[in-house]
Amino acid sequence: MSAGASVASTIGTVGADRHHGLMQLARLAATSADIAATRSRLAKRRFIAQTIAASEPQEIELVVTFLSGSLRQRRTGVGWASLNSIPEPAPEPSLTVQDVDAAFDEIAGLAGPGSTAARARAVEALFARATDAEQRWLRGLVFDEVRQGALDALVQDGLADAFGLPVAAVQRAAMLLGSTPGTARLMATEGVDALASVGLRVGQPVRPMLAASAPDVAAALDKTGLPAAVDVKLDGIRVQVHRSGQQVRVYTRSLDDITARVPEIVAAVGALPVQTIVLDGEALSLGPDGRPVAFQLIASRTASHLDPAAGAAGIALSLFCFDLLHVDGRDLLDEPLSERIEVMRSALPAELIVPRHLVGTDTEVLGVFTDAVAAGYEGVVVKKLHAPYAAGRRDSGWVKLKPRHTFDLAVTAAEWGYGRREGWLSNLHLAARDPATGGLVMLGKTFKGLTDQVLTWQTEQFLARESRRTRGTVFVDPPLVVEIACDGVQASVRYPGGVALRFARVLRYRPDKSVDDVDTVDVVAALGQVPVPGGEDG
Repeated sequence: MSAGASVASTIGTVGADRHHGLMQLARLAATSADIAATRSRLAKRRFIAQTIAASEPQEIELVVTFLSGSLRQRRTGVGWASLNSIPEPAPEPSLTVQDVDAAFDEIAGLAGPGSTAARARAVEALFARATDAEQRWLRGLVFDEVRQGALDALVQDGLADAFGLPVAAVQRAAMLLGSTPGTARLMATEGVDALASVGLRVGQPVRPMLAASAPDVAAALDKTGLPAAVDVKLDGIRVQVHRSGQQVRVYTRSLDDITARVPEIVAAVGALPVQTIVLDGEALSLGPDGRPVAFQLIASRTASHLDPAAGAAGIALSLFCFDLLHVDGRDLLDEPLSERIEVMRSALPAELIVPRHLVGTDTEVLGVFTDAVAAGYEGVVVKKLHAPYAAGRRDSGWVKLKPRHTFDLAVTAAEWGYGRREGWLSNLHLAARDPATGGLVMLGKTFKGLTDQVLTWQTEQFLARESRRTRGTVFVDPPLVVEIACDGVQASVRYPGGVALRFARVLRYRPDKSVDDVDTVDVVAALGQVPVPGGEDG
């Protein structure tokens, strides 16, 4: 009996929808529909566990990838235009999970003259084999927009249930491997005991620790306590730098390798008197006055390749490290922040360390915050000194404070402008995530803060992502992520989230973030101490 089948026997029968022993896509589409139909986290977790348990070891990595709402191939070359006209759905299911993965492997590998037509034919052939439910789910997979509320953390819960393990064991392995699907493969092929041998490996990026939010100093200190570390909050590109010998690799927040694009960072870490090191920090550019340059310029710089011999062409990047995960054979993930800070001081020159203060009173925190904002920084991050590195989680060990109330929200639709804005899509529909379902809940609208350049850009983006429209509104899928500033929030019966933003205005779009990074309704509501309607079931 296979590892997957043996686990299935402890949870439930595999079912009659197997095709030559392999998982059919119809099973995953049905599971996704079941997950989306319930608000209960326990029910979602059970659906996921049952489906994972029914998979074979050779396909479990794909099953977990698909359940997480994405494809193994990060880029397929398939655009919205390719799916505007798809064949009639197949009357009966026939596709296996491996069939779909093989098809997208072929599609992603097409390049050169004639590739566009070949890709269209391959997409048509795949969708012709899919039923109506499978076609709808495949569209979501292609654009990383499966709406089922099964984020990666929930899939980890289901994976733990499927194998009868504590969730913490699966979370840690996924953190260190940088992959929940890879963790599933390891358990299915080598047994659950293999998780114990998983450790931090230099050169293998781990998921970064994320910061929670607080509206003021008192709320932040409620989470972290005193004494605390207070780091200046840098508005740059999150990077994780690994060095082994003379080889240096630089990864983004999403674990993409951008080594070739950041030669200054490679050089800075390559010059350190160490053999192995893993650093967490921010790539930032400072202007002649010492103040940080705009995020958009930094993002543009790191999005393109740069000839190392040419220098930074006007936008030089600097590395500011705020954490140290490993140095010369010593792993520090489980050490308290206070210890990691001390090791950083001995391993790194001062210019590579984020501006940091150790504080003992709320007055000191406020002073650091005020000075940071005056110097042109975003704010501060207050950190719990005894906390380990909670990789891959938005943990209360780190709490960010900003001078204005800002949230990352999803733009789900836009209305056509009038007057001077006629011809542009202008008024944005803003949504936060429901923490129970993972779905998007509307909080309000805004047309403030949009320059002519942004209006032109967003109109092009919305029309390219259009999913449907009414007389005055274009709805988009996938949504865009935008950073919104507001003066506060208030209770509202007008919007389904139960809260509304006061004087919301656009600060910038966030192409570096996905819908999974959008703030939740309860985080927004906490700003105005507004009770959130409903609640998590189970």
